[in-house]
Amino acid sequence: MASPCDDRRSAPAVARNRDPILVVLRQVLPDHGTVLEVASGTGEHAVHFARHLPALTWQPSDPSPEACASIEAWRRAEGLGNVWAPLALDAAAATWPEVSAAAVVCINMVHISPWAATLGLLRGAARILPPGGVLYLYGPYRQTGVPLAPGNAAFDADLRERDPRWGLRELDEVVAAAGHAGFTLDRIVEMPANNLSVVFRRGDLASGAG
Repeated sequence: MASPCDDRRSAPAVARNRDPILVVLRQVLPDHGTVLEVASGTGEHAVHFARHLPALTWQPSDPSPEACASIEAWRRAEGLGNVWAPLALDAAAATWPEVSAAAVVCINMVHISPWAATLGLLRGAARILPPGGVLYLYGPYRQTGVPLAPGNAAFDADLRERDPRWGLRELDEVVAAAGHAGFTLDRIVEMPANNLSVVFRRGDLASGAG
């Protein structure tokens, strides 16, 4: 077990969203295989999902050394045999570490990263997923014909002030980019706090465009 003075970090949002996300993951993830989590952050989602989905192996990843240290600390503290050591993976990179996966999960990255990271995520997931493999995205989005909730509007303004390349994405643009990469939209699930679960499935032949 890890000592109290370790590298584990905590994000308050995880405690609020992990169980609603788990409900959707139970519906869409395969019965067994490896799930690659892109942008795992603190690592709290990884250990929570691995604990409740013991037939799946969780492969966390993040480009941040600090995040990877937190993920590894959580992994060691929880002692779960179905969580692998974190990979240093930048979604926007042209090449990813060697990994095979039955599904890819990405939580709260699309809006807190440049658009290039989303395009890279789509291309990378298309390369490693089998036909029919799931790509699961979670977070807030702009939707055509749906007024932006005040909380999301304020969050979007804050993100863009912090980095002009960040901000809530138009869901239609994400769906279109996913289509260019070879994915089809499986479902959209409304989540608490004006977030969405967006589930894609890889087609028989992913184009790799986007």
